[in-house]
Amino acid sequence: MQLVKIYGLGQQWKGGNMKHSAGGGQKINLLRENLVRYKDDKTKIILFSDSYDVIFTQVPEFILDKFQAFKPARIVFGAEDFCWPDKDLQYAYPLVESNEKRFLNSGGFIGYASDIYEMISSKEKTADDDDDQLFYTKIFLDEFSRTKWSIVLDKRADIFMNLNGAIDEIQLPVLNDENYVHNSWTDSVPTVIHGNGPAKRGLNYLSNYIARVWSPTKGCLQCKENLIDLNQITDHQQWPMVYIAIFIEYPTPFLREYFDKILNLTYPKNRLENDYQFVKYFHHDDDITEGEARQQAITECQENKCDYLFVIDSIVQLDNSDTLMKLISLNRSVISPMLLRPEKTWSNFWGDYTDEGFYKRSSDYLDIINNSKTGIFNVPHIAHCYLINGSLLKSFTPQYIDMRTDPDLKFCQSLRDDGHFIYLTNEIKYGHLIDPDNFNTSLIIPELYEVFSNLHDWKARYIHPDYYKALEPNTTLQEPCTDVFWFPMVTEAFTRDLVELMEKFNGWSGSAHNDHRLSGGYENVPTDDIHMTQVDFNEHWLFILREFVQPIQQKLYTGYYSDPPKAALNFVVRYMPEYQYKLRPHHDASTYTINLALNDVGKDYEGGGCRFLRYNCSMASTIRGWALIHPGRLTHLHEGLPVIKGKRYIMVSFIDP
Repeated sequence: MQLVKIYGLGQQWKGGNMKHSAGGGQKINLLRENLVRYKDDKTKIILFSDSYDVIFTQVPEFILDKFQAFKPARIVFGAEDFCWPDKDLQYAYPLVESNEKRFLNSGGFIGYASDIYEMISSKEKTADDDDDQLFYTKIFLDEFSRTKWSIVLDKRADIFMNLNGAIDEIQLPVLNDENYVHNSWTDSVPTVIHGNGPAKRGLNYLSNYIARVWSPTKGCLQCKENLIDLNQITDHQQWPMVYIAIFIEYPTPFLREYFDKILNLTYPKNRLENDYQFVKYFHHDDDITEGEARQQAITECQENKCDYLFVIDSIVQLDNSDTLMKLISLNRSVISPMLLRPEKTWSNFWGDYTDEGFYKRSSDYLDIINNSKTGIFNVPHIAHCYLINGSLLKSFTPQYIDMRTDPDLKFCQSLRDDGHFIYLTNEIKYGHLIDPDNFNTSLIIPELYEVFSNLHDWKARYIHPDYYKALEPNTTLQEPCTDVFWFPMVTEAFTRDLVELMEKFNGWSGSAHNDHRLSGGYENVPTDDIHMTQVDFNEHWLFILREFVQPIQQKLYTGYYSDPPKAALNFVVRYMPEYQYKLRPHHDASTYTINLALNDVGKDYEGGGCRFLRYNCSMASTIRGWALIHPGRLTHLHEGLPVIKGKRYIMVSFIDP
């Protein structure tokens, strides 16, 4: 009969700082007290192990078979590569082969009940704060005692695998759709995996894959366990109360979208509460440090007995409105959605860290961020967005404040040091991270310039939602005049921001023929305009031409290919009756031209448009955010039609002059 007993659970630890487990001499005393009933049983087999840092990977029958292979031994201790706690005793140990473990580890042993009881009772009562490993080491090194109880070490890690100093020996091969632990150094398959000493992070990594929690074909097996289904609670007033803590530590682009996505989270708004009804802004200024601000969020959640604290930094874009619901459903103490900078390997979690506490890439990091492996992962570090279960905060207060390290590092360290697991989920797409590093708030419209640093978000704000339909093979673009096409290119937000940029810059040329901005200093057909170079947007615009205009050109004008497209003249033109209201017939100095409408005819202005003289074809009803594309020199002589009221703005590029 198999019987599992836990000794010391909930008792005060007297030998160190592990408050949830007994240990040291106290472990010996607990074992002695509880095994007295078996002191005369010479057939019962006892397996003792530490609990909080041990994983069993096989059934008891498998372990028993391995123990029987050690006969005539009656007690088998785990072994490791370090002689601890007394290094001077290493010379008293018997020698072993080069690929074997020489030194005793007391975190796990197996043997007959009568022998184990007699062994631990052979000395006077042990003080609770004595060292248990030293206690067992002295017994093993005494040849009389070692022989009396037939004590041996599991030198080849056939049963006990102590990970400290040996994590690099571990491989995770697959058998019958299951990962198992293989020690490549001793060529063994251990079954009791012990994260002794500083090897806890190695054990946590292994816990993602061993002991039937992961299947190479089915993925995460534990992801469907112990879930919370909020939809079973029909009364939304009974749903958990969630505090949302928003942190804006530095200037961050696309904050409007950031707040919109938080407001659009699928969750009853009356169950999202704090001092400002929905969200609280902990501002990092001269009066409060980042760590203090984050600690304040923890304190408020504890004082108000919230059910969850949801932390969202300003660089987080929660594209999935079900993120909060999903995180709650996974039922973990601390869990973070995986978030990446688009097209980058930069994420909001670490798979591993160095002994000094800094980032280290784990062997599965790329698999996780590329979604080759999806599920729930025990990781050592998360940042920027995570859900903390209020039940954890009732008994533990995570710490952010430490002048020697970053608040996020301190937060995760405090969780690890107290024995709390940190989880990451990538089961679904939750959102992504903004890159704030080059965000320049001194610019007139800073987000307009984010096309290089945050292209994903730039496109979401500024590229017309129907643009990509125009690229589809079966989509025929409108051709209002011969070889003149138009297509949806940018959003109203882009046109509005570009016009605002130009008006605030206010460097209009005045339609003068003499133009110092040109290499020759003279413009034959002048317009009242501002060049992109004047507002430091030219390189950005050239990128836009290559990314969004060139694919349209190649679809429409087959046989012509120029990569990248070149455009020396990119400018915004302003027409108004009291100044320049039209433009005389002319050929553009280009292979092809882009003419982008930046405001609304009939609303912002009346009149205007473009007439192609050779084809006697006029384009008067332009659409804001749509671009005209037409051949430049030779075939498409055209003129700007009069604007009779208001102001008309267009963006023009002469491409491949």
